Amino acid sequence: MADLGFGLQITVLGMGIVFGVLLLLWGLLTLALRFESRQARGGRGDGARAPEAAVVTPGVVRLVGGPGDPDPALVAAVTIAVLRHTEALRLQAAPSMRSYWPGSLLFASRWVAAGRTRQGQSWRRRR
Repeated sequence: MADLGFGLQITVLGMGIVFGVLLLLWGLLTLALRFESRQARGGRGDGARAPEAAVVTPGVVRLVGGPGDPDPALVAAVTIAVLRHTEALRLQAAPSMRSYWPGSLLFASRWVAAGRTRQGQSWRRRR
C-alpha cells in the first residue's frame, strides 16, 4: 500500500509540474501577443488605431525591348518544350534518386532473412 501512495504522489507531482509549465507558457504567449499588438498600434495603449496603409496595386509587367505581348504561338511552343523537358527529367531521375540499388536489400537484417526463409519452406511438425 505504501508503494501505491508513493506512486500517486509521484504522478500528482509530475502532472502538476507539466501543467504548471503549460500555464506558464500560456501566460508568456498571452503577454507576447498583447505586447505585439500594442507595438502594431504604434505604441499607443489608449486603443487609438494607426492610419490604414494605402493599398498598392501591382504594376503590369512588359517585356524589355519588345513591342508588347509575345506571340501566342511562341508561348505555346515554349510551354510544350518545358513540359516535355520536365517529363524527360522525371523519367531519368528515378534511378539516380534511389538510396540503394534494387535487390541490394534482400537480406537487410537477420530478422527479415529468417522470415523470408520460413516463408519459402513448407511447415513440418517438430518431434
